[in-house]
Amino acid sequence: MAQPLPPPLSRRRLLRGLLAAAAVTALPSAVTLARAAEPLTRELPGTGEALPRVGLGSWITFNVGDDPVLLEACTAVMAAFFAAGGRLIDSSPMYGSSQATIGHALERLEAVDRVYAADKVWTSRPAGGPTQIEASRQAWGVPRFDLLQVHNLLGWEGHLETLQAMKAAGEVRHLGITTSHGRRHEEVERIMRRAPLDSVQLTYNIVDREAESRLLPLARERGIGVIANRPFQRKRLIRRLAGKPLPPWAVEIGAASWAQFILKFIISHPAITCAIPATTRVEHVRENLAAAREPLPDDAMRRRMADHVRGL
Repeated sequence: MAQPLPPPLSRRRLLRGLLAAAAVTALPSAVTLARAAEPLTRELPGTGEALPRVGLGSWITFNVGDDPVLLEACTAVMAAFFAAGGRLIDSSPMYGSSQATIGHALERLEAVDRVYAADKVWTSRPAGGPTQIEASRQAWGVPRFDLLQVHNLLGWEGHLETLQAMKAAGEVRHLGITTSHGRRHEEVERIMRRAPLDSVQLTYNIVDREAESRLLPLARERGIGVIANRPFQRKRLIRRLAGKPLPPWAVEIGAASWAQFILKFIISHPAITCAIPATTRVEHVRENLAAAREPLPDDAMRRRMADHVRGL
């Protein structure tokens, strides 16, 4: 069954982050923005593509319609993302106006050459895939997508045939599949074993760890990249931890907030290519990208981190 479109983001919610971008009307191009220390990268296996380990999601947060104030607030978020060294932005035709919002910001920032454009095909009719993909490409304003994914496995067999043909023709660089909320992992595993995938997107964070048992080891074995969605459980995890102090030893991994603590746990897993938190706030996108810097936890520290959160 098709999933409902996300509700439009309220003007009030995005305006909370707009003060941090008061000079948005004078934004320079992303190419000339002052850059922070470069985030750590990891190669998408088999492609030679090194991606920063934190990307940017657009589910709900960029579904702002044609409201000019909210469009400029999203542009400010993307400007901060690029300035902090970010590249991968993920969207879908399922995400309301998010694709057009991204396209607006890319044009505004002159950043088409900076983005690693990751989108999805989402229709039960594989024959309609090419038309939908072309509409998505035009919304983004990019010459081609870097990564196209079959959203939540909908019509995956037919769509993967389309994506493979597009890749062979040079019309897309990489292809993959997605799932979320821990759903359909057995089917994801079967597809990973039989299909020539560059990437799989799934839910993984410090409490949602089902993928560790089979899918993440399989991704390493098969040379498939992994994009981690829902890193904060759509803020529920952050809200759960709010008011609780970070453990004093968080300084050992350079985590100054719970968001960084969680992201460092995710991106330190050797199978994870990057995590894609979504945000409406400039300060949060900077905080998220800063998590993709040394030091990162080793296996022993990762166990300590997970045990600590489990006990809270």
